[in-house]
Amino acid sequence: MKKIVIASNNAGKLREIQRILEPLAFEAVPQGSFGVPECPEPHVTFVENCIAKARHASAHTGLPALADDSGICVDALNGAPGVYSARYAGEPKSDQRNNEKLIEALKDNPNRKAHYYCVMVYVRYADDPQPIIAEGAWHGEIIDQPRGAGGFGYDPYFMVPQFGKTGAELDQDQKNAVSHRGQALRALAERLKAAS
Repeated sequence: MKKIVIASNNAGKLREIQRILEPLAFEAVPQGSFGVPECPEPHVTFVENCIAKARHASAHTGLPALADDSGICVDALNGAPGVYSARYAGEPKSDQRNNEKLIEALKDNPNRKAHYYCVMVYVRYADDPQPIIAEGAWHGEIIDQPRGAGGFGYDPYFMVPQFGKTGAELDQDQKNAVSHRGQALRALAERLKAAS
């Protein structure tokens, strides 16, 4: 098994990543296991923040690293909250306050189109000049009333037209099959297979 550090301490993300990487003989270990501090995310694009997080984790551990950066982009808000999705309503992070702010920002706006976006970056070493980059997008629309008890973040307000359900109403397998993170992970796994 090849050990790689995951530039995240999010247990849900880690489980998804481990499940997809396991068949490729990768042992995914969270950066917290190595005492890696959180990486600043000063950039306005997902890909720049993601590259910074992967390089940071690799520099601190000396291991190959995998990072992801994701969020929700709303058409009527020029792509906001975007990279600020987790902290849209400020600190401390709060899904409830983020969702309230989003619904308020869309009040009386008929355009409810939105998509979740995820980028994943794998670096072999901290200064890798050729990081492997994969992405995924999951399209839907924002509704005013939350539905479902699963998922997290904006999922209860994110209606997925192909299912007629919100992200929070989908079971984990359905969600992984269509979500932005699931798409990016599968694309990354293909790239890693080809590179090994």
